[in-house]
Amino acid sequence: MQRYKLTIGYDGTGYAGWQIQPNGLTVQEVVQTCLSRLDGRRTVLHGSGRTDQGVHARGQVAHVDLKRDWSTVSLRRALNGNLPEDIRVARVEKVDGSFHARRSAIQKEYRYFIHNAETLPPHRRLYCTHVRKRLDPDRMGEAAGLLVGRHDFAAFSANPNRKVETTVRRLDELTVRKQGAAITIIARGEGFLYKMVRSLAGFLIRVGEGAEAPARAAEILASGQRTAHVPTAPPQGLFLWNVTYCPASQGKRI
Repeated sequence: MQRYKLTIGYDGTGYAGWQIQPNGLTVQEVVQTCLSRLDGRRTVLHGSGRTDQGVHARGQVAHVDLKRDWSTVSLRRALNGNLPEDIRVARVEKVDGSFHARRSAIQKEYRYFIHNAETLPPHRRLYCTHVRKRLDPDRMGEAAGLLVGRHDFAAFSANPNRKVETTVRRLDELTVRKQGAAITIIARGEGFLYKMVRSLAGFLIRVGEGAEAPARAAEILASGQRTAHVPTAPPQGLFLWNVTYCPASQGKRI
């Protein structure tokens, strides 16, 4: 058996998220089914984390153990030749059995895209959130800075309907960039709670609109209570951008 690390990009519009579930087609199911056909046996694909319905990925990472010994180029081409056009494998690497897509990850980066103008170009409607009211990126950045660090982010998460050991997370970066009508929120950290990035984005949009003062970020964080002051931003603006692994956790490349 050979372990392969896959870097996957996908348009999440037509899927019920990444993780396999009984009531809806998911990205994991489609890729895993394709791998099983290629390997002639049932395979199990392990992802670095979940993305919700309608959320996209530029750099989702997954691993799989295959019976057949593929070259990395041949496996990438075979996958992309059989996957639908809204899922693509950008990179394939051979790694040893110590690598795990989720447990070996040390940092994830998400990007949330906003189109801040009166009119949203139709070709962008599935890949950003449209906000007509003018946003103040400086206010948003001030609030974002108060959220960086290791905190209890219970007030910026949603109930995942499963047991969560702790709601404490380390947020290494939360920045706001503006270029023309495009505003991008960049969130990097060791891991994120259910709908945490969309909650951070929803709150920062309220700050940018003037509905919340930047200082409210620290107050809401300290409260530990989810309220209407922290709406969940729409899914289509969110991309899983990158997953980082330290050299020691990569597993030996073969």
